[in-house]
Amino acid sequence: MSKKFSKPELSRKINGDIPFDGPKTPEIDEVPTIRLDMALLEQYPRYSRATIQKFIKNGQAKVAGEVILKPNFIIDENEEIELELPPETAAEKPPVIYEDDNVVVFNKPAGMLSIKKGQFTPEPAIEDFGEIVHRLDRDTSGVIIVAKNLETKAFLQQQFQERKTHKTYFAITEGIPQPNHAMINIPLARNLKKPTTFMPDKNGREAITEYKVIDHSENRALVELKPKTGRTHQLRIHLAYLKTPILGDKVYNQSKTKADRMYLHAAALEITIPGGQRMTFTAQMPESFRNAIK
Repeated sequence: MSKKFSKPELSRKINGDIPFDGPKTPEIDEVPTIRLDMALLEQYPRYSRATIQKFIKNGQAKVAGEVILKPNFIIDENEEIELELPPETAAEKPPVIYEDDNVVVFNKPAGMLSIKKGQFTPEPAIEDFGEIVHRLDRDTSGVIIVAKNLETKAFLQQQFQERKTHKTYFAITEGIPQPNHAMINIPLARNLKKPTTFMPDKNGREAITEYKVIDHSENRALVELKPKTGRTHQLRIHLAYLKTPILGDKVYNQSKTKADRMYLHAAALEITIPGGQRMTFTAQMPESFRNAIK
């Protein structure tokens, strides 16, 4: 018959069966911590998180007087932080079409960047004022929506990915597309000889554009465009494929016609904003578009 063994009290304490008696260790108040980029975002809410991170990587952020280059650097919430900003970054917002607690919709001027690539530069861009959801080329004007928080960014981007948004553009073409109203279904792929551009490719990604000629002169047309997909440079390549490239397009238009801009304008965007409200935002076509076909 086996004999039962009772552990001594000390052994039971060591094994965690019963607690130790004695004075308790006094609790120490812990100082809350936060990522550097998030701390700066709270102090400079007019900039997006991506822009703040570029400021940091560019050596413009200091913690207790020391330059920090890592956006994910952890600091105490009561530490002194500062951000050195060049005067140019204080540029005013582009014209606002609509704004609420979650989104802001701009009428982007032609020539303004949507997003900056690589190191931060003083040149203002749409990303300075919110989280980028979609992009317009530098020389394209018109409606662009940005999010004020990451939850809204994900909500809006999902609609673009699932093709639940509807966009309308206007363009001035050199030449008149034939027929006057049609659907272009030409797949696109990256041009490996010029990696920043794209080209028609039967093995590329699906790209579909509906177009309609609204007005025309002898050799130019005002064209309404409704992309069904959202490929990079899609509208520009599709119109060039028809041999009626966009006036002022320095990449896909091989003519030597001089123009003060690329004549492509994002006129309308239909999308659902947080709260479930379906809205259509519009930006009036510049008067120069009408004048360009006279």
